[in-house]
Amino acid sequence: MAETTRVPDGATGVLVLASGAVIFGRGFGAVGSAVGEVCFNTAMTGYQEVMTDPSYAGQIVTFTFPHVGNVGANIEDVEAVNPHALGLIVREDVTAPSNFRSAGRFDDWLRSNGRIGLAGVDTRALTRAIRIEGAPNGVIAHDPAGKFDIAALTEQARAWPGLEGMDLAKDVSTLQTYDWDEGLWRLGEGYTPFVPSEVEGQDASAAPEAGPSTALGTNGEGGDARPHVVAIDYGLKRNILRNLVAAGARVTVVPATATFDEVMRHRPDGVFLSNGPGDPAATGVYAVPVIQELMAVGKPIFGICLGHQLLGLAIGAKTYKMHQGHRGANHPVRRSDDGRVEITSMNHGFAVDADTLPANAEATHVSLFDGSLAGLRLTDKPAFSVQYHPEASPGPQDSHYLFEQFVSQLRSAA
Repeated sequence: MAETTRVPDGATGVLVLASGAVIFGRGFGAVGSAVGEVCFNTAMTGYQEVMTDPSYAGQIVTFTFPHVGNVGANIEDVEAVNPHALGLIVREDVTAPSNFRSAGRFDDWLRSNGRIGLAGVDTRALTRAIRIEGAPNGVIAHDPAGKFDIAALTEQARAWPGLEGMDLAKDVSTLQTYDWDEGLWRLGEGYTPFVPSEVEGQDASAAPEAGPSTALGTNGEGGDARPHVVAIDYGLKRNILRNLVAAGARVTVVPATATFDEVMRHRPDGVFLSNGPGDPAATGVYAVPVIQELMAVGKPIFGICLGHQLLGLAIGAKTYKMHQGHRGANHPVRRSDDGRVEITSMNHGFAVDADTLPANAEATHVSLFDGSLAGLRLTDKPAFSVQYHPEASPGPQDSHYLFEQFVSQLRSAA
């Protein structure tokens, strides 16, 4: 793309693709530029959850729903401390918020968190291009003066190596172990902490504070009878932890690079493999041996998204980069056991190849969009996983039963 590309009057933002395509619009949020993979998400709301989902690290999100930002922003609807998506592309300008939970404008929230927005884009055409040609590498840029070096931005997009072969779990994972006791959100109450009096033999006066703490080795003290889940953080979402607590588990979170011995020192009843960004084959270099050791000692395992892919790799299956990926809160999945359909939330650009599953693994869920594998279960070990996000943040709650199924399994094994 030549340096002489004319910037249209009023354009303060631009998306430049590695192909040389240039899409101008109106920039908002933070000023600057960011390079990554351009994808699309079909959810109608939940944009704060999307932007803070660690699985979106390295990605620029195109929202197919035209009115993004209408409900404003607040401090509750986030899945991590900081946003991980690099930026977002929308059809309409962000308007003043209209929601009783709003604490401010969405564009102000983006600006304060260093994330770039681009409005005024024909998102329908961009989405169609991604569906036909695949998710491209691109640069999103915002300059209130409308000054862009298109040639330099094009070169930046072409030089970015892409997500295939990239391990991002280490970048987004926690650096320390902590305990989590915060439950699900309730209207008028917010996120509610676990109350020990709900467990037989506990004293309510000993209730822990809500949310994460940095205390090590405190799970199991005080006669807590709940099954203990160690969650390996490859880029997990907070609502996953909340659902585990709501299902009756006590939870300890460990870093993505935790060794088998570091996981086992917490004496888990079961292990959870979290979602996360990047190529599962790259993360699997250090994650798969740990998972294989956990399976060898018979630890029950539940994986979601990247955790599902890593479990697949650990049993000898293969993963592959998808053409466009699945991202949204309205994806239909069919259960293999009874044929029922769940409407699910998804966010993944890689998948497990169902044709490479070993004899001791069976497909439990299948995407009705393209037939890709959406869940698996081992027939000889207590391990299962799903490709989608049953924690429903954002999204439907059809699949909350999976958390209850996992925790019930741990109670039965105790």
